[in-house]
Amino acid sequence: MPRFTAKNKFSHADTPRLGVLLTNLGTPDAPTPKALRKYLAQFLADPRIVEIPRLIWRIILHGIVLRTRPAKSAALYKKIWTHQGSPLLVYAQAQTEGVAKRLQARTYGAVAVELAMRYGDPSTPGALQRLREQGVERLLILPLYPQYSGATTGSGFDAIADEFKRWRWVPEFRFIGQYHDDSRYINCLAASIREHWENQGRGEKLLFSFHGTPTRYLLKGDPYHCQCQKTARLVAEQLELDDDAWQVSFQSRFGKAKWLQPYTDATIAGYGKQGIKKIDVICPGFSADCLETLEEIQGENAQVFHEAGGKSLRYIPALNDRADHLDMLTDLLLDHAQGWPELAAKVPTTRDPEAAQARAKALGAKQ
Repeated sequence: MPRFTAKNKFSHADTPRLGVLLTNLGTPDAPTPKALRKYLAQFLADPRIVEIPRLIWRIILHGIVLRTRPAKSAALYKKIWTHQGSPLLVYAQAQTEGVAKRLQARTYGAVAVELAMRYGDPSTPGALQRLREQGVERLLILPLYPQYSGATTGSGFDAIADEFKRWRWVPEFRFIGQYHDDSRYINCLAASIREHWENQGRGEKLLFSFHGTPTRYLLKGDPYHCQCQKTARLVAEQLELDDDAWQVSFQSRFGKAKWLQPYTDATIAGYGKQGIKKIDVICPGFSADCLETLEEIQGENAQVFHEAGGKSLRYIPALNDRADHLDMLTDLLLDHAQGWPELAAKVPTTRDPEAAQARAKALGAKQ
C-alpha cells in the first residue's frame, strides 16, 4: 500500500506504520426524517441485511419503507440524542481514543487508529483512506461485534473488501471475526453486572437480550445464535447463577418473517404476568449503547414490563468506554498483531526511511 505525504503523493521517506481499524454499524447524522432517510436507504439496501431478491426489495424499500419509516425512526432517535450527538458515535469515538492511547503506549512502532461505520459517517472508505495517507502497510481490523453474524461482521468485511478493490497496493491485513467467548470479554460483562447489583440490588431475573436475526440465517449456517448462547452461558457461570435465574432472548425483529426466539418483548411481558416485579436486562451483543439499548430496552420494553404487572426493569449499560473494556480490546488487538514489527522491541522495523529514499532517488525516483 503506497505511503502518502500531505499532498497525497507516494514518498519513500515515510515510515511504514501499523494501522488499526475499529468498525461498528453506524448512526444517522441527526435525529431528523431527512437524515434517517439517507441512513436507512444505505442500511436497508445492503443485501446482507435484507435477503430478498433485489428488484422486489427495491420496490418495497423505495415505494413503502423509505416513505414511512424515516419519520418514525427520527422520533425514536430524538429520545436518546445527546448534546454531543448520537450515543453510539460518541461512545465509539471514546473507544477509539482509549484504544489508541493504550496501543501507542504498548507498541514499539508507529500506530494509527481509525473508526469506521458500516453505514453513515465516519465511512469505511474514508477511514481506510486516512490510514493509507498515514503510511499504514499492515492493517488490523476489529469489528466491535462480539458475536459474528453475516449481517454485521460479514457486511463490514464486504465494505472493506469493496474499498480494497479500488487500491493498486492492498495492505497486509488481519480481520478479527468474533470474540464472543474471550475470557477477558466475559470478565468485563460479569464485572459490569456485579457493579450494577452492588449499586442497585439484584433483580429476580437476569435477561441477556441480543439483537435478533431471521431464523433462516441460522438455518443457512450463521453462527450468531450459538455464539450468543455461549456468551450468556459463560457469564452466568462466571456469576455462579442457577439455571432459572437467567435467560437469553432476542430483540429488534422487523417484518413478518420468523426471527430468533424467544422474543425479548414477549419474554419481558411474560415475567410481569408471572408476578415478577424486578428484572435486570443486559445486551452483550452491543459494544456501545445505541437506539436498540437506550430506547428499545430502557424505554419501550420497560413500558411493556410495567403494563404486564412488573415494577422495575433496570438496564445494565453496555461496556462502552469502561477502562476494563478498553484494556480488553487493546489486549485482543495485540494478540492478533503478534509477529508484526511494531510489537518487536529490538527491531521495530527493518526499513530505514532515509536510506530507502536515497536508494530510490539514485534509481530516478522523485520522492
